[in-house]
Amino acid sequence: MLTIDTKDLSPVQLQNYLNAAIAPRPICFASTIDAAGNINLSPFSYFNLFSVNPPMCVFSPSRRVRDNTTKHTLENLREVPECTINIVNYDMVQQVSLSSVEYVKGVNEFIKSGLTMLPSDLVKPPRVAESPVQFECLVKDIISLGDGHGAGNLVIAEIKLMHINEAVLDEGGKIDQQKIDHVARLGGDWYCRVTKDNLFEVAKPNRNIGIGVDSIPFAIRNSKILTGNNLGQLGNVEALPADDAIAEYAERSEIKELLDATIGDNQTRETQLHLKAKVLLDDGRVEEAWKVLLL
Repeated sequence: MLTIDTKDLSPVQLQNYLNAAIAPRPICFASTIDAAGNINLSPFSYFNLFSVNPPMCVFSPSRRVRDNTTKHTLENLREVPECTINIVNYDMVQQVSLSSVEYVKGVNEFIKSGLTMLPSDLVKPPRVAESPVQFECLVKDIISLGDGHGAGNLVIAEIKLMHINEAVLDEGGKIDQQKIDHVARLGGDWYCRVTKDNLFEVAKPNRNIGIGVDSIPFAIRNSKILTGNNLGQLGNVEALPADDAIAEYAERSEIKELLDATIGDNQTRETQLHLKAKVLLDDGRVEEAWKVLLL
């Protein structure tokens, strides 16, 4: 592996490595206002949710790597500690990128990017009407992380109001990940899009404590077919299936055919069983996969 001491890199070199490695990153599309009433709109990919109670998010309008200057967003927040954070989806990503142009102070990026200002209910900065989810936030603290090129300024913002476009909700009133069409930031000019085709679910760790990979029988744990992800699925069960459940599963026609076809050839049987289990695991059918593996 390439091992790099971060102090040996310039800020530009370090930024290139970090932005490409720590990705994808959600985008904070922040609207702010200064004491004179000038509105600013800018995206930041150093952003995330940090607390639910109270609801707190953080983002960092870092000092510019190029010349160590600070951004208008940071200056505005020090004058008026309020902002709106507008979630970015695919339909608006090009306009979001345009708003990141370094216009002179006083230029309204809403106008430059063609996005619509929507009055907020609680804070002074407007919301982005095109955004599927909009947060009105009060800034609790701004923590300077340094004074050199690329140094961050950690903005800690409390979410006071949420506005959600009903078009991205499911029948139960929750945000549907297949509808919101998120985009996220990568390194360089790269972004990624969260579409239905690349979404997948991972079962939450067993609340009753999974058995763990170390409890999986040796032959299964060291399979040449099952992946680390597959082993993680197998280790997330609370207990192995009972012998009678395994015996009942063995009576299925496709299983009987597999077993009959490999009589006297244990190596081929194990391979075929592991292949069958992998198909089941990739389909999320963990209990069935265990029954196959334990035949």
